[in-house]
Amino acid sequence: MAGKVVLITGAARGIGAETARRLAALGAKVALVGLEKELLAATAEECGPDAGAWEADVTDWEALETAVGGVMERYGRIDVVMANAGIAATGFVRSIDPAAFERTIEINLLGVWRTVRVCLPHLIASRGYCLVVSSLAAISHAPGMAAYAASKAGVDAFSDSLRAEVRHLGVDVGTAYFSWIATDMVTSADQHPVFGKMRSRLPGPLGRTYQVSDVGKAVVVGINRRAKAIHVPGWVGGLKLFRGIVNQLSLPVTAMGAKDADQAALDDIKARGAEASRPVGPGGAAGFESRRAR
Repeated sequence: MAGKVVLITGAARGIGAETARRLAALGAKVALVGLEKELLAATAEECGPDAGAWEADVTDWEALETAVGGVMERYGRIDVVMANAGIAATGFVRSIDPAAFERTIEINLLGVWRTVRVCLPHLIASRGYCLVVSSLAAISHAPGMAAYAASKAGVDAFSDSLRAEVRHLGVDVGTAYFSWIATDMVTSADQHPVFGKMRSRLPGPLGRTYQVSDVGKAVVVGINRRAKAIHVPGWVGGLKLFRGIVNQLSLPVTAMGAKDADQAALDDIKARGAEASRPVGPGGAAGFESRRAR
């Protein structure tokens, strides 16, 4: 990775920041793009003098193009793009705040499309590598996660099509699938009075939370190998082979748990208003507020 220019979105915290620090330690020049300007700058400082930070909302075409233009002006090339920015909103379809649902789709799916579209000419020029971050939620679709699961399933399909489109141009495309990772997004969701309880009932490895460092290690290896897929933990790759069967077999169990949680969600919204189903964690709040500001 020494000397390679790596652009990472959603780089202020969590998986994006962890990956940036690890790549910088290997000599990569990391270009961090995201919200939360002060935190983004602090992460860039941790990554050393060759790192840079550009504040941009990945759903804002003008801001994204300005940021990528700034990266090109400073480094002259982009070798790797990690489309990582994402948020999560908890809530059932019939009661979730519509703005929260749509913002989740907008950032997680349209934000990936816009990032790739703006960066793609530069990846073609460098015959580079694009890593799109999907999720275990693209494979196993749990109640209360319709917006997140739909957005990540869309990202999964998007990356498959993209891979076939750009192969002849020398660009490789990878898709990352992560289970529950100990980020601010997941820990904040665990504190939700309704959906935190739902997750606590998930059996065995499906309910386990994995460390951000596990993801950072796997992503660095995957980028080095220009991998088609990255799975954390590894069993997610096996589960992916049986995604249709998994969802059919799990339906009776998840539907049973959803019955009580559905009413609990309605009661929670009645008590707390739209705040009860807003995107979780500080990163989710920043993404949601960015749209409102615009």
